[in-house]
Amino acid sequence: MSKLPEAYQFLDLSDYGRPSARWIANALKDTSVTPVQVTSWFIVSGALAIACILLQFYVAAAFFLILKSILDAADGELSRIKNTPSYIGRYYDSIADIILNFLFFLAFWHITDGKIGYMLLAFIGLQLQGTLYNYYYVILRNTVNGDQTSRIFEDVAPIAMEGEKQSTVNRFYKIYDLLYISFDKTIYHLDRNAMNSKPFPRWFMTMLSTFGLGFQLLLMSIMLWFNLEAYIIPFFIAYSSLILVFVVIRRTALN
Repeated sequence: MSKLPEAYQFLDLSDYGRPSARWIANALKDTSVTPVQVTSWFIVSGALAIACILLQFYVAAAFFLILKSILDAADGELSRIKNTPSYIGRYYDSIADIILNFLFFLAFWHITDGKIGYMLLAFIGLQLQGTLYNYYYVILRNTVNGDQTSRIFEDVAPIAMEGEKQSTVNRFYKIYDLLYISFDKTIYHLDRNAMNSKPFPRWFMTMLSTFGLGFQLLLMSIMLWFNLEAYIIPFFIAYSSLILVFVVIRRTALN
């Protein structure tokens, strides 16, 4: 099920794993497996990718990065199929993503013996890319009456859903907020008026979807496959320059 009305649906280049994710979710819909358990599976896949990077098994690392991306989509698909929305699951997913992203770059830094400062710049750039994509995507969904389960501003803990404890939701929210708040505020200050924009066109969102985590992991996988591991950190530092390009396009051509 799309998060947008048909008139605003776009080709999401970061969502290439969706068909496989739906297959996995359909295979699990009549089992006792929960979406949170699937999230744990993608954490395992990410950990295996890190181990393979450190051992320089790059083809295997590429496989587990792609698998992680597919499972990352499958937990949400399973939640929708079973009609078990969960703030705990949502925050657990996001917390796992950012920690794994940092560990991926830490592994790349270790095998290439580069400077730790460049690794940190690449990680920050990757997170800002994803934050910009999510920021505009959530704004679009709210503007055109699409899926509104995600909020533009995560400034307070949400009310727990049925079956969840408010104290647990609050705990996960605090961890999420601690990890993401600096990225969210940075993107907001770059384009605080984006909410007042007309709906973003399909071509813009498709281009922006190259900042989605799925596409980022795909790029890492391709570079590992071709033994270009030494270029991953420099690439993501340079790739981050496109953040300002997208913001300028939004503020000028799409205002």
